[in-house]
Amino acid sequence: MVVFSRIIQSPLIQHRVFVNFRGEEIRHGFLSHLVAAFELHQIIFFIDKDERKGKDFTHLFKRIEESKIALAIFSERYAQSKWCLNELAKMMKLAEKNNLTVIPIFYKMKVDDVRHQKGEFGHHFWELAKVSSGEEIKKWKEALELVSYKMGLTLYDNRYYT
Repeated sequence: MVVFSRIIQSPLIQHRVFVNFRGEEIRHGFLSHLVAAFELHQIIFFIDKDERKGKDFTHLFKRIEESKIALAIFSERYAQSKWCLNELAKMMKLAEKNNLTVIPIFYKMKVDDVRHQKGEFGHHFWELAKVSSGEEIKKWKEALELVSYKMGLTLYDNRYYT
């Protein structure tokens, strides 16, 4: 009976958590523990693991819109990805309208490096900016600044600081 009920309800279920991140070090480390916790507590989540490069963002933006919470997991390599930065910009637009709660997680990162595109994070950002439009860069910088002022977590070597 429970299985039947879940099948009927599944098309109506929205993702509760959208996870935005970049890099294998996140996927096979921190994220694997996060996914295990989500599954243990039966939290519905979306992690982009099957999208192909070059495909448009429509599918991912729909998943973001279906979510109640979005986690932006920043690492040094995060700013190498237009995908991550465009997802973040979409997340922050929805957050401004109170349609999404965005929680930043600074994984072995300084908040200030994200806010001001400094350090290794900044290096990757400005390399990507060289092959991006001025409008994209402006949108990304605004999103990075806004998200860096939100309440979140900073994680270093198995310890967290708020």
